Amino acid sequence: MIGRLRGILVSKQPPWLLVEVGGVGYELEAPMSTIYDLPGLGKEVTLLTHYAQKEDSVALYGFLQEAERALFRNLQKVSGIGAKIALAVLSGVSTNDFARLVHAGDVVALTKIPGIGKKTAERIVVELRDRVDGLAVSLPGAAVAGAPLDAAGEATVALQQLGYKPAEVARLVQKVAADGDSAEAIIRKALRAALGG
Repeated sequence: MIGRLRGILVSKQPPWLLVEVGGVGYELEAPMSTIYDLPGLGKEVTLLTHYAQKEDSVALYGFLQEAERALFRNLQKVSGIGAKIALAVLSGVSTNDFARLVHAGDVVALTKIPGIGKKTAERIVVELRDRVDGLAVSLPGAAVAGAPLDAAGEATVALQQLGYKPAEVARLVQKVAADGDSAEAIIRKALRAALGG
């Protein structure tokens, strides 16, 4: 099994990556969360990998963070979720925000992720509630079930309840949040930014 690759990033055509290791080019699929943070072409990169073999195919998936790989693996344990939907989840929401949504039982927000319908979202909440604890705890500023959210976390939840997609919310909050901001201030600035203000 291949657990990690370190080599030169040769090609980046989402969701596909080509990494050359010792003269061999490995093709991997990766979520957008990983692709956004990759170095430029020709630079060295280290990716954690998930190797999947089926009767008629072999696939290799790459991740920059262990939390992403763990979530990718856990998602596929839920009935009805395969690698494509697991990648869509990781591309649409951070592992931290996903853990918050699952703990909150926010089925509506989960259904905004491509490929996730209401029944699948309900299964995710039931089957993954206990498994996402480690993902949330391992990330800075993460909320654990029952613990209060920080200002950015409160703003994130509120913006998602307003109907914004999780990936868009994460981008907006990261862009506008400053140290010492209240949740209300972050929400106001995020809404202005979303409207191009």
